[in-house]
Amino acid sequence: MSMEQVFLFGAGYSARAFAGICPKEVAVFGTTRSATKFDLLRDAGIFPLLFEGHLTPEIWRALATTTHLVISAAPDEMGDVFLNAARAVIAGKMPALRWIAYLSTVGVYGDHDGAWVDEQTPCQPLSARSRWRLAAERQWLECGEALGCPVAVLRLAGIYGPGRNNLVSLRDGTARHIVKPGQVFNRIHVADIAGALLHLAERGQGGVLNVSDDEPAPLQDVVTYAARLMGVEPPPPIAFEEAKMSAMARSFYEENKRVANLALKEAGYFLRFSNYRAGLDALWAQANRET
Repeated sequence: MSMEQVFLFGAGYSARAFAGICPKEVAVFGTTRSATKFDLLRDAGIFPLLFEGHLTPEIWRALATTTHLVISAAPDEMGDVFLNAARAVIAGKMPALRWIAYLSTVGVYGDHDGAWVDEQTPCQPLSARSRWRLAAERQWLECGEALGCPVAVLRLAGIYGPGRNNLVSLRDGTARHIVKPGQVFNRIHVADIAGALLHLAERGQGGVLNVSDDEPAPLQDVVTYAARLMGVEPPPPIAFEEAKMSAMARSFYEENKRVANLALKEAGYFLRFSNYRAGLDALWAQANRET
């Protein structure tokens, strides 16, 4: 499927990584809620557009010629923000639209006591933000069905990558070594989110796919491995019960599951960084090249 123009609603960390690997001939537009981020988007090869809850004439014009639409912004209790603002435009004024992607979260599965889950596992989200994500997934899948347009729902694990990883937090002195026995998390390198998006976009593939690594692991293993790479001592361990953290951070520990990604592999995409060690190794090598 030919990519001619991409529109990123919510040009955040993952969306900017995707823009960075789009073919040079593809025009990429992206929204932000702050004009102060325009230079950041331009540096990523994105034409910046300001979204303040409504569609501006500039956004309208960009949508009219968009072939590939990527939604990378959090919904709220009212549903998906972009779909609520642009439903009529999508239905009648996006004649070139061929493919839609919605970036969701593995949080929609809820807690499974460390058991494996896949795309067939019933969703039982615990937090309000995950319930909103699941509702937005359904909104976009229904929209795609009505339009006859494939929709890829990517359920993302914990995102890390350049500038956002345990090597950085160790360097900055903000890393925490929290221990909760039996607790594991999946992660995903931002390069694999971008790679999966490009793979699916170029082929016009839809469906629900988990985008997660192959090795769910405890946080303490990741922190310890990052410290070993850097040749430093990891922070002292802190029992989960004694750790001071925000309500949002604590809520992540209420869910314990291992997330399988077979559907992504069946779609033909294979991870560049299949576990945290491969990802941290690459990030450490890159950091050493840059110094």
